[in-house]
Amino acid sequence: MSLSDERLKPIVFIIGAGLSGLLLAILLDRADIPFRIFERASSVKPLGSVISIGPTILHVFDQLGLMDEMNKMSFPCPGITLFDGDMKKLGDVKTKREKDITGYESLVFSRPDFHEMMLRQVAPENISFNKKVLKVVEEEDKVTIHCSDNTAYECDIVVGADGAYSSIRQNMQRNLKEKGLLPKSDGESLIAGYNCMVGVSLPLDPEKYPVLKDDNDCHFESIIGSERHTWSVIAVPGRRVCWTLIVQFENPEVAKRQQFKNSEWGPEANAPMIKEFQGFRCPYGGTVGDLIDATPPELISKVYLEHKMFKTWFHGRSVLIGDACHKLLPALGQGAVNALQDATILANCLYDLEDNSQKSITAAFQSYYKQRYDFAKEAYDMSEVAAKVINGQKWHDRLVRNIMFNYLPDWVQQYSHEKRFLYRPQATFLPLVPYKGTGRVLPQLPSKRYTKEQEAKKTEQNAPDAGKAVVV
Repeated sequence: MSLSDERLKPIVFIIGAGLSGLLLAILLDRADIPFRIFERASSVKPLGSVISIGPTILHVFDQLGLMDEMNKMSFPCPGITLFDGDMKKLGDVKTKREKDITGYESLVFSRPDFHEMMLRQVAPENISFNKKVLKVVEEEDKVTIHCSDNTAYECDIVVGADGAYSSIRQNMQRNLKEKGLLPKSDGESLIAGYNCMVGVSLPLDPEKYPVLKDDNDCHFESIIGSERHTWSVIAVPGRRVCWTLIVQFENPEVAKRQQFKNSEWGPEANAPMIKEFQGFRCPYGGTVGDLIDATPPELISKVYLEHKMFKTWFHGRSVLIGDACHKLLPALGQGAVNALQDATILANCLYDLEDNSQKSITAAFQSYYKQRYDFAKEAYDMSEVAAKVINGQKWHDRLVRNIMFNYLPDWVQQYSHEKRFLYRPQATFLPLVPYKGTGRVLPQLPSKRYTKEQEAKKTEQNAPDAGKAVVV
C-alpha cells in the first residue's frame, strides 16, 4: 500500500496516537513528509489526569502557532506545594525565575484536553483506529506492518510511539536477540515503583472550593500521608480538578508480583484503592472522596508508575520515541516533555534524509539518537529524584526531602533550573522562534536541507530580474 508517488520522500508509519506520535505527525505534515498513524484502540478515550508542558518544548508549539490555544486551556504552574497528612506545609518545589530565564511559564492542562487539542491538528484520514500491530517485517528497501485484523501495509520507516509496552520495540528486540545484538538490560522488565489512580472531576462549585476562583495559578498541591499514601490536586480551566492517588510499593518484589501485563491508561477494578483514599483530606477543602464522587467512574483509570531507560532506540527501518524507549516517572512533567522532544528531533532528522536507502535511514536514526540520548538520560535521573521528593515514603525519600527543603542552599536549586533550561530544541525545518529570556541556550544542529532551501530563495529574490514583469 502506497501513500505517495514521490519516492524521494519517506513514507512514515507512526504506531500509536499518543502525544509524541501526534506531535511527530503534525511536524511531518509541516515538513510535507507522507505519514499515517495506526492506533490499536477503537477511539481516543479521554483518560488520564494532569499534564505539565514546560519551557524546554514550548518553542515548538510556538513555531506551530498553537500557543494561543494552549494558553486558553491551561493555567500557569509556578510550582508544587507539599503538605503532610495533617495539612502541615512541608515545603515548595518552585521553578524560580522560569519566565525570566526562558520567556515561558510551565503550563498545566487536563491531559484529555491537551490530547484532544493535538488530535485536532491531524487530518482524520491520516489516522487508522482498531489497528493493533502484531508483526513488523523488514526488507532492504521497505518495511511491512501486519495488523490483528489481517491487514498489511508497506512503508519506508516505522516509528514506535506506542508506549512503555511497545509492540514495535518488542519486535526490534526479537530481531536484535536473534542476531546477538540486544543489550542484556534492554531485555529486562520495567521497574514499578508506585500504583497510581487518576481522574478529572466535573465542574465544581467555587463557593465550596474558593481556590477555583483563581484563573492565574493551577494551585498544584501534593499531600504526603502515612503508610505509603500520597495524593495531589491541580486546578485546571473549567473549574475542574485533576487528582492523583499514589501508593508506593514496599519493595521491588511486591511490585513485581502485582504488576499487570501492561501499563496502559484504562479503567480497572478501582473500588479497593478508592476505599483507601476516600476519607483523606483535600487541601482545597472536603475530602478526596468528594473529588472522586465528582468524577464519572468511566473516566477514572489506574496505572503502575514504572521507569526504565532503554539503550536501543532503533534498528533497521524501525525507531522508537517517548515511553517506548525511555519510560520516566511522571515527576515535574519530564516524561511528556521528553517524548515531545523526541518527536521534534526525529522530525528534523527525517526532513534531512537524502534518500530512502537503508544507509541514509540508519544515518538519520543515529543522528536522532546522538542528539537525544544524553538529554533523555539526564531527565530520567532527574525524574527519579523528583519522584522521591514529591511521592517518596521510604526513610531515604524523607531524608532527601528534608535536605532539599531545609538545608539545600537556594543557589543550588537555581543552578539546577538554569542548567535544565539550556536545552530548548526547535523544529529546524520551520522558521525559528527567537529565544526569549535571559538564559543561555545550547546550540542546535541546523538542518542542511532547510539552510540550502533558504539560501536558494534569497538568491532568487536578489536576482537582477526578480520581481520584474515579463512582457510578451
